[in-house]
Formats: sequence, C-alpha cells, structure tokens
Amino acid sequence: MNFHLRLWRQKSADTPGRFEGIEATNITPDCSFLEMLDIVNNRLITDGKEPIAFESDCREGICGTCSLVINGVPQGPGRGAACQVYMRKFKDGETIFVEPFRAGSFPILKDLVVNRSAYERIMRAGGFISEHTGGAPDASAILIPKPVADKAMDAAACIGCGACAAACPNSSAMLFVGAKVTHLNLLPQGQPEAKKRARAMVRAMDEEGFGNCSNYYACEAVCPASVSASVIAKLNRDYIKGEVSEAVGAID
Repeated sequence: MNFHLRLWRQKSADTPGRFEGIEATNITPDCSFLEMLDIVNNRLITDGKEPIAFESDCREGICGTCSLVINGVPQGPGRGAACQVYMRKFKDGETIFVEPFRAGSFPILKDLVVNRSAYERIMRAGGFISEHTGGAPDASAILIPKPVADKAMDAAACIGCGACAAACPNSSAMLFVGAKVTHLNLLPQGQPEAKKRARAMVRAMDEEGFGNCSNYYACEAVCPASVSASVIAKLNRDYIKGEVSEAVGAID
C-alpha cells in the first residue's frame, strides 16, 4: 500500500510549523500506524533527512503517549489509541493528515510531540488516599456493590492520553478529571478526601488553562478507553459538595 502523508513539522515550540508532504510506499496493510512512521523515519534517516519526532511507549493502547491527530480525529479512526490504528483502515493511495494534539494547554515540543505534563499536575493536585492499605485485604473485608465497583473500574480505564481535550472545542479536560475523581471517590478508600480531591483537581484544571465542558460529547466519542461522559456529572456533584464544605469550613 502507498500513502501520501501530510505531516506536521515544527522544530520547536518557538518556531512556526507547517505541513510537509512525505510518501509512505510499500506499506503492508497489517502494519500499525506507528510502525508505518518507523518505516518512513528509517527511510528519511537513510536519505540523510530529519526523522519525524513522535511519542510512543507501550504500543498496546495502555500508556496513552501516542498523542496524534489523524485526519482530524484525535487518536485516529476507530476506538483505541493511535498505536492500535492499522493501515488497512485506509485506502491505498489515500492522503493522510497527521498532526499533534491541538489544545493550548498541550504546547508543541517538536513535530508531533506535545507536552502533556498539565495532566500530571492535575493528578498531583488530587493527592493520595489516607486510608491505610497495608497488605492485600480479604476480598470480603470491604463490601462494595458490584455496580459501584464496575463504575469505578470503568473510570479507572482512563489512560490520560489527552484526546478528550484535543477533541473538545473548548479544550476541556473534564472527561479526564472526571474519570480520575470518579474512580477514587466511588470507593470507600477514597471517601475521606472525596470533596477536597474534586475541588483541588478542578482548580488545577482551571489554572492549566483548560476550558469547561459544554456537552459536545466529542471527548466521549474519541476516548480510546470508552470512558463515559457521565463521569463529568459525578465530578460536578463532588466539586459542588467540596465548594459548599469549604464555604462552611468543613474541610481545609
């Protein structure tokens, strides 16, 4: 298979970027998108040209570092991370546009690499649980209804890739923050800090410059972990509880 790539090239955050045309020839249909970029890079290096900078790690749809926008869709076509996109999803001879995430809070470092450390700072704002964990408890030591456990696990599936913010017209990170707050606040171990956690993480999100949710549901549509937008409702409820508790002096 042969493809006409229109790749975003940008040397640094301080220099202007542009789309550059690059040919990807003799690519097997079962090749993943990142493997295709590897092949293109090997050919560029052989020709004495600058390879394309892009980020990846696990290549199994777990780590979320492959933050690419493919043909205008964060993480590309289908449900999954960009590393799980295979070239058989495209037509032979197709022109494919590849660019970095477009969100003000994810500054471009080089080519297709963006700085997503804003998500890490939001996570740090949420803190840790104070509940003593110790060794592995018996399965029946803490009774958790299965529907609650299922919702917590569904929220915990978030890999923090940033596709939600990149897809949102407001560059909102509320699906990410909602997932992180929900998976802790639903469980008994996360209850002591539940209100404080939601309040701190939303404030950190605002400080990082992310927008607010306007119910476009674009975040849910591109989430590779299929996290439901219902976590945003849970986040809003816990945040309001935290704000009220702070106002009356119930929490620090």
